[in-house]
Amino acid sequence: MAALGVAATAQQRDALLAYLDLLLRWNASYNLTAVRDPLEVVTRHLLDSLAVLPHLPCGPHRAIDVGTGGGLPGVPIAILRDNVEMDLLDSNGKKTRFLFQVKTALGLDNMAVRHARAEAWMPEARYDVVLSRAFASLSDMVNCCAQLCDAGTRILAMKGRVPDEELAALPASVRLVAVTPLAVPGLKEERHLVELELALV
Repeated sequence: MAALGVAATAQQRDALLAYLDLLLRWNASYNLTAVRDPLEVVTRHLLDSLAVLPHLPCGPHRAIDVGTGGGLPGVPIAILRDNVEMDLLDSNGKKTRFLFQVKTALGLDNMAVRHARAEAWMPEARYDVVLSRAFASLSDMVNCCAQLCDAGTRILAMKGRVPDEELAALPASVRLVAVTPLAVPGLKEERHLVELELALV
């Protein structure tokens, strides 16, 4: 976490470890992740998720993790940023039941679990940040999440290699803000953060 530039209190570190313990224990029944080794879970899931944290706004804001699955990166963000209203959205009932358990066990009052498909979710207020770590394609993400965005909403897609073909397929209504490499400690594979904005009428 120090290598990522991410600070945490002892209480927050304990909460992150408690979350990983829940993830591993529920995984056998709920198939939350294909990664079984605890140390690999730390690298591939926790640190990989935390790599986005320095790229989020510092002040209070509303964010949604679309297709959150087992809660990555939404749960680690909610743990480390109590000034973020963090919604976790997924259409899989088993995964949202697990996330309700995480919310209750860790006392994450700033985190809400939403059981719905991305294109069907209509929030009362739109989000400052829409992010996803494992969505299909950039075009699919934009199409599914347009109703979640307002003027100035930042769309953050966590990817492996630079998705050149996906970027080329984006419609003219989408502006590419930046593609930033992410260095995840202990992970030799490429990681990039794609930041987009919608031209809203």
